[in-house]
Parts: sequence; C-alpha cells; structure tokens
Amino acid sequence: MEMERNKMLNRICYLGDDDFSGAAIYLAGIMAHYGLAYDHVASPQPPPESFESLQYALYVVSDYPAARFRASQLLHMAECIRRGSGLLMLGGWESYYGRLGEYHRSALVEVLPVELAEEDDRRNCAQPCLIHKVAEHPILDGLPWETPPGIGGFNWFRPKLETATLLESVRFSVRREGDEYRFTAGERAPLLVLGEHGKGRTAALATDVAPHWVGGFVDWGDRRVVQDIEGGFIDVGNWYAQFFRNLLVWTGRLEATS
Repeated sequence: MEMERNKMLNRICYLGDDDFSGAAIYLAGIMAHYGLAYDHVASPQPPPESFESLQYALYVVSDYPAARFRASQLLHMAECIRRGSGLLMLGGWESYYGRLGEYHRSALVEVLPVELAEEDDRRNCAQPCLIHKVAEHPILDGLPWETPPGIGGFNWFRPKLETATLLESVRFSVRREGDEYRFTAGERAPLLVLGEHGKGRTAALATDVAPHWVGGFVDWGDRRVVQDIEGGFIDVGNWYAQFFRNLLVWTGRLEATS
C-alpha cells in the first residue's frame, strides 16, 4: 500500500466539474497542456473505493458537493493534506456553501484557508467584476495584472487568520450618461487566499475555472492555447492557462513541463 501511495505523490486528484463533455475539459486541458498527471472524478460520481488507500500530491475540489464523500473519505483527505498534500478548492455552485456544496460542516472546514458562510454564498455579477492583485506571489508572477480580466461570479468567504490574500474581486456599477458610461468601483471580496494545514499547502479560489463564472478570464491572453484531450479540446487565453498552471503547481509542489 505504501508503494501505491508513493506512486500518487506526483499526481492530481481532480474532483468535480461534470465530465469532459462539459466544464471539466477546461482544467483537464490545462493539466494536459503542461504535462500534469491527474485522475478525474466527475461531479455526479462518488470517489472510487480506492480513494482512502491513496495519497495524491494535490486534491482539486471544483463544483463537487460534500455529500458525494463519505465522512471517512473527507477525513482521509484532510489527513493527507496534514502530511504534505495540497488542497485547492475552486468556486462554483457546488463548492464552499454554494447551492449544493455545503462544506461548512465537513472535515475540510479546518483545512481550508477561509471561513465559510452557513447560507448561500453565491454572488452573480451582471455588471463588470474585475480581478485585482493585492500581493506578490510566485502564482501571480509574469502575468499582466495591470490589464485585469473579468469574471461572472464568485463564492463569498472570509480569510482565516495567518493566511495570505493574493487576489480580490472588485465589482463595478456602470451607468450610461448620454453617450458616455460612468464606472464606479464598489464591493471588494477575497478571491484567492492561501494557507497551510500541517505540512500541506491550501488554496481557495472563489471563482470558477469554467463557464459561466469564469467570464472573460478564460480568454485572458495575447495568444491562444489550444489543447486536445480525450473528449474534445480547449481554446483559451495563454495568461488564463498560465495562472491555473501556476496555482496547481505551487499548491501541490508539482513539476510541470513548462
């Protein structure tokens, strides 16, 4: 069993986002593009029976309801992170509290770097919502945050003490006045928060990797990244792809091909 555990220490366990005919193709395409090995569990499916016998380098939970896990599986994941695995939760209707996420009473409450709401935490943005960089970090290096991308929505949460907030969302109200438009900055909310649990790194991103919440973020770049994978392909902005590559690699202490 120890040999099997060690074999997984360079792999990602990606839980959620339906299947490769839907939202999961975005993160799967990014991982394939950068040579990151992963196993995927679609959001309608429970984790496999082997889940508690393995330790992955990184667990990614994205639009995957807490109810899909057995309690012992969540405790196992929390223990793996304490021993040095990474945890990344991405935003969505089935993440954090969300509409069906409901992680607020799960074993991940102590692991995540943020405090969760105990009611619907979704914020949908009909007017512009831009990403604002608030701190320096290797995850953000080499990306043009002076030309920030927009998102379509996010989960609201509060950073815990002794964590680092790297990105915020800034909502704008827009009013047309004659032939001109007046943009007024409004509510800010934490968007990317980093922390630690035991020996493991943790990250909470409030928005999604895939439509619809990803918004214009998916096309952020000055060139296109096209990647074929089984079931389809992605065609996305290079800065979007680089951001998620950096986020995965840092949180899981992984090595990528580029």
